[in-house]
Amino acid sequence: MPGDGFTITSRIRNLLRSPSIKNKKKCKENLTSKVTLEKVLGITTSGNSGLTCDPQSGLLAYPAGCVVVLLNPKKNRQHHIINTSRKTITALSFSPDGKYLVTGESGHLPAVRLWEVAERRQVAELQKHKYGVSCVAFSPNNKFIVSVGNQHDMMVNVWAWKKDVVVAANKVSSKVTGVSFSEDSSYFVTVGNRHVRFWYLDHCKASKTRTPVPLLGRSGLLGELRNNFFCDVSCGRGSTSDSTFCITSSGLLCEFNSKRMLDKWVDLRTGVAQSLSLSEDMIFCGCADGTVRAFSPVDLQFVSTLPRPHPLGSDVSAVTEASHLFKTKTEDRCPDVIAVTYDPVNRWLSCVYNDHSLYVWDVREVHRVGKVNSALFHAATVWDLEVFPDVPGGLAAGLSSSTFFTCSADSTIRIWRMEYSTQSQSILSNDLLKIIYIDGNTGTLLDPECNVNTEKSGDVQTAEIKAGIRTICVSPDGKHLASGDRNGMLR
Repeated sequence: MPGDGFTITSRIRNLLRSPSIKNKKKCKENLTSKVTLEKVLGITTSGNSGLTCDPQSGLLAYPAGCVVVLLNPKKNRQHHIINTSRKTITALSFSPDGKYLVTGESGHLPAVRLWEVAERRQVAELQKHKYGVSCVAFSPNNKFIVSVGNQHDMMVNVWAWKKDVVVAANKVSSKVTGVSFSEDSSYFVTVGNRHVRFWYLDHCKASKTRTPVPLLGRSGLLGELRNNFFCDVSCGRGSTSDSTFCITSSGLLCEFNSKRMLDKWVDLRTGVAQSLSLSEDMIFCGCADGTVRAFSPVDLQFVSTLPRPHPLGSDVSAVTEASHLFKTKTEDRCPDVIAVTYDPVNRWLSCVYNDHSLYVWDVREVHRVGKVNSALFHAATVWDLEVFPDVPGGLAAGLSSSTFFTCSADSTIRIWRMEYSTQSQSILSNDLLKIIYIDGNTGTLLDPECNVNTEKSGDVQTAEIKAGIRTICVSPDGKHLASGDRNGMLR
């Protein structure tokens, strides 16, 4: 009817004239000043390039989606850098003075962004990659940033960030998972699938042109280890500054000499290895089954094995004393270590495991290691969240309206508390009260994407697709919890 059309049009006109539209912008501004991110319960680190430590203050940084979490492990306090492009952060690294943080992201036309840590604001941006950034690093002299694209992007860019120009660039032909600068900043090393390459910066410094020069690269001489997947790299410091240390996914720790030649290697005695971190007197290697092995960089002599984290399927609420943690049985299956970073100030080693848990160990005395901090998070997508109702009887069960429940594709329901409480304090996590495991399959607790050889993890992914709790609901009286899973099962 023409009358209807007229009324709809006039209503739209009136709406457009209404002050609410004009005030929308104001509203948005008011909201952003009121809503602040207090805490992130999660971590999306999938390898060593997704964990970094400020060498000056010991502040830890890791990605959680499009947010960088800046964690003070001692005070267990978080600050956050929010990536306004909403792209997932895949790699990050602190500058040597700790004032800046560089991040790389995934997605179409990803940017390498530079952030001022104190103000938590973006100060520079480089858009030279097309398909995702897998590694970023600052040179020790603070002049350059290097960024390496993922296996579809394949670009290596060297960026003089103070002048905001790319000074050198080249292509890599394989998947790169690690990058490290030499102590004198004259070269950096990239490693990946059958790939160890030394890139030299001498001619970049001499170049006065505004256009990038071709980056000069030389392959490492791998000898009989040429078919290995080199997952991570760290250039030597102090007395071993001429050496370069690499780790292979098959579990070998290798040392290259100043002539790029594979000089010696040692077997880590593990199924899989993925990450390493270096101090002047120790090399820490992250291995399978929660194992971290320490070696001397001078002669690759084995020093000690660090304690393992919680076994998979642990009852969090039962671990109330530190001694419980150091009593893991050999038959217990623990999550694999996927990232390690060393804090030279406090002499702490931070480890991320492939069940999305984080531990900070005090390694001042490697034969008497202590735990500084730890946190356990969901290992897969979170599907639903329910807050516990405000009922008087809830307090008897130790639950209140500041308690909430989450369920996930990792087949667990987790009970969290929003505020700190001294009651039933687990030493594994300050935020987590309990984990309800829906089935006995510990495979769903591991993130398949955290494996460097992602080709191997197909079976784990199909297991995860079949599993998962999609929805939960707490009864109004707070006595019952119901859940529904992906197979249509109600519990």
